[in-house]
Amino acid sequence: MNKFAKLDQRFVWHPFTQMRDWLRREPIVIASGKGAVLRDVHGKAYLDANASIWTNLHGHQHPKINAAITRQLKKIAHSSALGYANEPASLLAERLAGIANCQLPIANLSKAHARPKNWKLAIGNCKLQKVFFSDDGSTALEVALKLAYEYTRRTRGPKTKPRFLSLSGAYHGDTIGAVSLGHIDLFHKAYGGMLFATDKVMAPYCYRCPFNQAKPERRDARNYRKCQWECVGLVEKKFAAQKKKGNPYAGFVFEPLMQGAAGMIPQPAGWLAQVTQIARAHGALLIADEVMTGFGRTGVANSEFEIRNSKLPLFASHHEGVTPDFLCVAKGLTGGYLPMAATLTTQRVFDAFLGEYEEFKTFFHGHSFTGNQLGAAAALASLDILQTKQSVLQRAKLQKLLHDELQTLWALPQVGDIRQVGLVAGVELVKDWRTRAPFALRERAGIRVCEAMARRGVLTRPVGNVMVLLPPYCTTATQLRQMVTALAEGVKEL
Repeated sequence: MNKFAKLDQRFVWHPFTQMRDWLRREPIVIASGKGAVLRDVHGKAYLDANASIWTNLHGHQHPKINAAITRQLKKIAHSSALGYANEPASLLAERLAGIANCQLPIANLSKAHARPKNWKLAIGNCKLQKVFFSDDGSTALEVALKLAYEYTRRTRGPKTKPRFLSLSGAYHGDTIGAVSLGHIDLFHKAYGGMLFATDKVMAPYCYRCPFNQAKPERRDARNYRKCQWECVGLVEKKFAAQKKKGNPYAGFVFEPLMQGAAGMIPQPAGWLAQVTQIARAHGALLIADEVMTGFGRTGVANSEFEIRNSKLPLFASHHEGVTPDFLCVAKGLTGGYLPMAATLTTQRVFDAFLGEYEEFKTFFHGHSFTGNQLGAAAALASLDILQTKQSVLQRAKLQKLLHDELQTLWALPQVGDIRQVGLVAGVELVKDWRTRAPFALRERAGIRVCEAMARRGVLTRPVGNVMVLLPPYCTTATQLRQMVTALAEGVKEL
């Protein structure tokens, strides 16, 4: 066994990993990477098919990001944001505010994101002008939660007990606040005694929706569903019931377009616009978790329009004309290079924390590496790349190719649903597609397929029995076909 593998097994405790299983075999030890390719200590090459847990946008060792970090290192790597400002963080905050307020005219949205006939543009009067930097997705949500909590108390009265609504199957991070917003028992039941109560409402899981009367077909369940938007009606009922109790929800928390850790659950076109309009009508703050979905991951809606007008829909919320009160980003913020996160919010929220020193209205929350210069420099370089014509065209091309390649998987009887939003894809494995009968978790179907894919030189990680593909934006056509082929062969082996 390689010496680093030995050291790992002796000293390292890995996240979301049953370490007894881990210790049974030699782990893959990554030594280097370039583009969409990773190499282990034995020199074997692997395709990074989940973008290093959904973080890496442009590939490993991107020369522009490398150069940006090197230039910043010659100045300073980090200084405190407690009482001091710095150049790259200030520039990054300006850039983030600019792209977060981008809205696409209805006429220029793709058919994939068309609205229901009765839909009305519900952007609201909020503009995201203030940026609070933190470390990762969990802390970005924690910041939004604390700000929304205190803002509600200051605007509705100090005796108010703010309550939050999120979606069934939601995962918003691992800090206590973020865990409280989540509703995945498998992840969170162990910590129930430490959490505060939040409410949940049905997520629009078309493939397994009890209101969907359609029989299984060999296509994305969103495209053949038969329902009356009952999922939207349940959201309306939830808000109305809470209002009747005399304590309207303070905030509505959601991942726009695609719930990641829930099992890559996509929302049918128009759902987000409708439910956020309901939330707004009931006075709830909108908290968008774009940790996974941000920075172009949910696709190019209309590349010709975007290139001509330099208005790229870099956030999933944009695809449905929604501007939240809190926008939480991380993962791809630095192109996958460094841990950094940000929570964007409005001037209205910011103003609620202004006061004289002795009033103690300050937002008492912070992180040692907030707004650090290296992370900000990497993020600025990543945004420069994202907004180039070449990057937009490459993402549009890759998005279409991913769709075309995924269609070949419908021939496999163990493939129940294939769901794609932009450059995020989830393939749900079942015992029989005609019955939608799921594999039991103890059968480790997703893990076994991933192990088979690794033997074929492709690395990814499942969400239960849902196979996940999130290719870096630099992935070539040949590499993408290899990813899908390895998945297909892994399923056949299963």
